[in-house]
Amino acid sequence: MGWDGAVNAWHVAGGVYRMGRREWLTEAGWQQAFDDGIRTVVDLRNAAEARRRDTDPVVAKAAWEGMTVITAPTEEPGDPRFTAITGPYLNDPAFYADNARIFPDKLVGVFRALASAAGRGGVILHCAAGRDRSGMVAAMVQDLAGDTDRDIAEGYRRAARGINERYGTHGPPHDRERYLGDAELEPLLEQRGKAVVEFVRALDTRNYLLRNGLSFDELHAVLALCGAGVAR
Repeated sequence: MGWDGAVNAWHVAGGVYRMGRREWLTEAGWQQAFDDGIRTVVDLRNAAEARRRDTDPVVAKAAWEGMTVITAPTEEPGDPRFTAITGPYLNDPAFYADNARIFPDKLVGVFRALASAAGRGGVILHCAAGRDRSGMVAAMVQDLAGDTDRDIAEGYRRAARGINERYGTHGPPHDRERYLGDAELEPLLEQRGKAVVEFVRALDTRNYLLRNGLSFDELHAVLALCGAGVAR
């Protein structure tokens, strides 16, 4: 997506989009997103992460008037059950299944936020880099939308390439991330794309959400937002 300042911004399915930190958007970028029909932003970060940095553009609050921002984190920060597996944060699709197992209420909360946004316009999902938390939820959305394995794998790979390009031009945010050249990146993306598909197919998103408390009405609203069928 060509919204000014947006990093790693892509269409997912139906009325759902994804990107990196919303603080990267300029005022012009917010207007472009609004003009493209975006009316809701679902922030997958923990509340403490949602802050402006000195290098971010100065954006007046009026720039996103008409949009609703919903905080719906995918995990509980610092939970030792999770950090013992992932380290400080989620950065590999190999751990998506652990996220879903440990925090089903959090993921249901994300899809409840999507359900609440249905019918009002498009939705942007975002985390920090727009790669793994966004990638996990985007794969679930693509599963609901009926996308192919190839589409789901490529959705992850496209976003991982996007943030890697950002690291190449602006540098990574800390020493756990680094820019990767193609010789190292491409085999890693091949492996991780397959891992995303394995995660989402084993999960069975529709039944996972219903089993963990999403209502049929909420599911149907999400399916409509994703451009999918609504059969029970």
